[in-house]
Amino acid sequence: MRALAEFADWGGSRRSVTEEVALRFSVSRNQAFLLLEISCALVSRLPKTLAALDCGDIDLFKASKVTQLTREVSDEVAGLVDEHMSSRLADRDPGAIRSSVAWAVQKYDRDGYRERAAKKRAMRHVSLGHEGETMSTLSGYLPSEIASSVYASLDRGARTRRDADKSKTLDQHRADLFAERLLAEDGHGKPKAHIHVYVDFLTLTGVRNDPAFLAGYGHIPDWLVREIASDPKSTWSRLITDPATGQLLEAGADKYRSPASLARLIKARDRECTQPGCHRPAEFSEIDHIVTWAQNGKTNHHNCHGYCKIHNLLRNEPGWSAEPTGNGGMTITTPSGHTYTATPEPLHDPRPESDDEPPPF
Repeated sequence: MRALAEFADWGGSRRSVTEEVALRFSVSRNQAFLLLEISCALVSRLPKTLAALDCGDIDLFKASKVTQLTREVSDEVAGLVDEHMSSRLADRDPGAIRSSVAWAVQKYDRDGYRERAAKKRAMRHVSLGHEGETMSTLSGYLPSEIASSVYASLDRGARTRRDADKSKTLDQHRADLFAERLLAEDGHGKPKAHIHVYVDFLTLTGVRNDPAFLAGYGHIPDWLVREIASDPKSTWSRLITDPATGQLLEAGADKYRSPASLARLIKARDRECTQPGCHRPAEFSEIDHIVTWAQNGKTNHHNCHGYCKIHNLLRNEPGWSAEPTGNGGMTITTPSGHTYTATPEPLHDPRPESDDEPPPF
């Protein structure tokens, strides 16, 4: 990385440098451009991330998650993000690193982020790409809350159809619904999908400006979540957190945890599949026991968690096991004997007690 950054300084124009690096590394010009961009950013703007790469805490792919999301920010903001991430890089998967960087960029560059978001939202479009064997790809570049709502609606409809027609896969049902709704000429077929947005009370009211979390996408800025919340069609669920830890204590209108309210709590607490490295939204995952019911596992929030179907089936493979650590956390043991710890992320950072602020809800 240091050699590439140095070469970029004296090797000529960016086009010339890119082409030479592509030849030297036997890669495409796009790959060479990306290598140079990552190298220059790490050396000139992200020294702590470079240090983590230097000592082996992260690899180049993980480092690229920091450089990608800080590409358009000032050097000052990049430095703040770099400092924020210095203790949040080791032993984390690329998706988790990207999520933390996105949060920090929104936190330290609110105005800049909002300007960039407005430009990107104005660039929304639909594109068509023709593939081989009679197939094509139709895609939409949409605001994240709209895209998430569209997918959630398609997924819900596909699962209903799948119950009645198992001759098709869920992907096929989603694709068929997608086409049917777009081709409808009567103006109907606009189901209102329920998307999951997690935001603390203080940010919702404007007292704080912390980013919120859109399930299946990641962190979104405070101004966007307030726009979503102001929609008269929005529905609400109360989530009570422990201010000292940020962990969820209760979900729903009362304290009685029936199976339905237990599932609601777990999905709100976990937000994603709890397998490290998997970020499938919890509302599309399964609620199951960590220690199985057959092994006398308890049905409570300590021993139940959200798991996508693939990872839920993984525990049936020889050599895989898991032990609960409390509140949905677990220690996973693989067939090779390695262990990994998974703990649901808190809904907000721990907060000191204060008489001046209301409790978070």
